[in-house]
Amino acid sequence: MPSERITFPGHAGARLAARLDRAEGPHLATALFAHCFTCSKDIAAARRIAARLAAMGIAVLRFDFTGLGHSEGEFANTTFTSNVGDLAAAARYLHGRDMAPGLLIGHSLGGAAVLKAAGEIESVRAVVTINAPFDPGHVTRNFSDALPRIRAEGAAEVDLGGRPFRIGRDFVEDISAESLAPAIASLRAALLVLHAPRDTIVGIDNATRIFSAARHPKSFVTLDDADHLISRQRDADYAAEVIAAWSSRYLYLKPADPPPGAPEGIVRVSEADPGGFLQDVQSGPHHHLLADEPESHGGSDRGMSPYGFLAAGLGACTSMTIRMYARRKGWPLAHVSVDVSHAKVHARDTEGGGRIDEFTRVIRLEGDLDAGQRARLLEIADKCPVHRTLEASATIRTELDG
Repeated sequence: MPSERITFPGHAGARLAARLDRAEGPHLATALFAHCFTCSKDIAAARRIAARLAAMGIAVLRFDFTGLGHSEGEFANTTFTSNVGDLAAAARYLHGRDMAPGLLIGHSLGGAAVLKAAGEIESVRAVVTINAPFDPGHVTRNFSDALPRIRAEGAAEVDLGGRPFRIGRDFVEDISAESLAPAIASLRAALLVLHAPRDTIVGIDNATRIFSAARHPKSFVTLDDADHLISRQRDADYAAEVIAAWSSRYLYLKPADPPPGAPEGIVRVSEADPGGFLQDVQSGPHHHLLADEPESHGGSDRGMSPYGFLAAGLGACTSMTIRMYARRKGWPLAHVSVDVSHAKVHARDTEGGGRIDEFTRVIRLEGDLDAGQRARLLEIADKCPVHRTLEASATIRTELDG
């Protein structure tokens, strides 16, 4: 997945660091992602959700708010209002590249920010919040013991997640005075509220209040046992898949014209998670699958293993070949199923006595077939093209692109 490093001017002119994650196939839509309070564009949830959406054809711009991550500026001088201004600046940047955002996604306080910013970005058709507070002032609970000092001295250093941040009086006053209810009620875009019921940082009641304040079209999906930061890969993947499926209706995506992915006749495999083994498998323009390794081998078990795909090819080809023959003969074959297992076994008859691959097939034939027909169909199974390829071996030619 191509990921472009860029910068653009924020609300006050400071250069904001960003990444634009783009699809390898056709660009169907653009999303703008706002990270959580004192987080960055590179937090695991942002990276994983952006990667999954990009694989589905939705480009994602994720950036560091002023004074955070790799962006310029002083965090102590920022406010909730300035965060909204940074979002508007990011949207202007995308518009200048003919990639005006149709989708806003905000995580935690970033969710509150996208709800506020949506009314200022004309291209927005859909908004997604993830574990977002209804009251932006909710974040002050993270440093409530420092509030008297901040108000008295104008700013104070606080510890947030083991890191020091300088919080200014303007931030506290601005965020405490902010009310999202009017912005949510006047939202001119579809709304999806994603929230984890067990979120101990921002309670589920916040999702209820956001959802209740919004007009239709609106949707609410729980993230089950996910944590506030959506730190597990499977939770981020699920959130991305829900967002992509839900937003397609409001972004007017036309994945059949054509969808993202490989051209006809090509199977393209690309990394979905560079930190693990998850792979996106695109067979031509219409078929998408996931490949992975089991957890016991360091994977996340989100898809079949490479040998699983190989076994599936043998099983599918065997079943199709048997069905084709029985249909041509007019035999009463009601149903075929094929179990395939793979193992490495000792090659007793080969030089060196090493280990070779052995595939075991168990074929089930249902229907009013006599013994002769069943025996013939078993012979036909060995004539399937994949069977012949595996037995004969194949030549693999490898080239480096670029």
